[in-house]
Amino acid sequence: MQRFGDGRDWFFEKRFGLFIHWGLYAINAWHEQDQWRRGIPRTIYEQLRNQFIPIHFDPDAWLDAAEAAGMEYICFTTKHHDGFCMWSTAQTDYNIMNTPYERDILAQLAEACHRRGFPLCLYYSVVDWHHPNYPNQGRSHELPAPEPGDEPNIERYLEFLKAQVHELCTQYGDIHGFWWDMNVTGLVDPSINHMIRELQPNAVINNRGFDEGDFGTPERDFEQSSALVFERPTEACQSIGRESWGYREDEDYYSLTHLLRSIDRALARGGNYLLNVGPKADGTLPGVAVNRLARIGDWYQSVREAFDGAEPASVLTENREVLLTRKGRTLYVHLCQEPTVERVLLKPLTVKPKSATLLNTGEPLVVSTDSIPTQHMDGGGLPTTGPREWLRVHRIPVDDLTDTVPVIKLEFDAPIG
Repeated sequence: MQRFGDGRDWFFEKRFGLFIHWGLYAINAWHEQDQWRRGIPRTIYEQLRNQFIPIHFDPDAWLDAAEAAGMEYICFTTKHHDGFCMWSTAQTDYNIMNTPYERDILAQLAEACHRRGFPLCLYYSVVDWHHPNYPNQGRSHELPAPEPGDEPNIERYLEFLKAQVHELCTQYGDIHGFWWDMNVTGLVDPSINHMIRELQPNAVINNRGFDEGDFGTPERDFEQSSALVFERPTEACQSIGRESWGYREDEDYYSLTHLLRSIDRALARGGNYLLNVGPKADGTLPGVAVNRLARIGDWYQSVREAFDGAEPASVLTENREVLLTRKGRTLYVHLCQEPTVERVLLKPLTVKPKSATLLNTGEPLVVSTDSIPTQHMDGGGLPTTGPREWLRVHRIPVDDLTDTVPVIKLEFDAPIG
């Protein structure tokens, strides 16, 4: 994959990050789009700011949880669709400084990130359910129509947006990414991203803003692709809970195994992965989420050599039940689908490695080049032609690995492929 050739290349080295969705919606603890999805009048919803007192917010606790998972950067929602701003902005009084808390959340997070050398990326929603100039027209994730007193004017709204982006890029030190969301207006204006690049040259910019940006953003495993490798820089994103990105009190959490498979599929294809947690209204992370992050970290630390500095190599096999990554003379086999047998056949590879190791546990595995009965007929019931002995990794303890993603390390005497 072509790199940027500048400070943005950090994105290819630090590939696993924490997404944080946090705002007034944490108070109702239902969904980050609470106002829109439940039809709450703006005048009612905006009163939540009088209840927002996150006295237990500790950015270091967030970063501790991220590091426990093996994450190396964070992306924070500065303004979601509800228009509430989590920093001290001069462009609207609908911000964190006009709550009983009266402290700049983003400033505290930025200080912790800079102190710990933890790259900080910023999320910003183009859709805005609060600003009087945003032209709500009932498009995706917009209010059905302007509310009383609104004065829809896209030019004036863009002036507001650009002023806020300028604040974010000049008042909080080094920023490593800008994560746009929901430009449902369809407007194209490369000058906005150009401003970000001039002010923050190390920042990667996603593709949901006013031009194609630097990287793609497939979401929640809904955008399944059969491609064995991402053709452009990509950051898949997923929330730890199925129903909401913001804190939901009665959340249905994804299983650990589902999350591990999701992470593995993205990283093994050359992408990044951004896993989201929604903090509670008091600023703490839900206990279930913290536990999930720690268990993800146990897996990730045991297998991360299969990602760090490795390149996608799934083209080397016809087996579409696994993904491959490669680093020099080492090939890694990712069992990111539920294994159905205790072996992996890597047809058409015929070279036997000098060793095979299950990274999850460190135990050696049996490898051979074998003739396999099920491979002696083609799809039409006729005998196959050509080589009939292929690389086989077997006696894999799959019944002991049902709650994880097994990754196998194969070391050869010479580079493969």
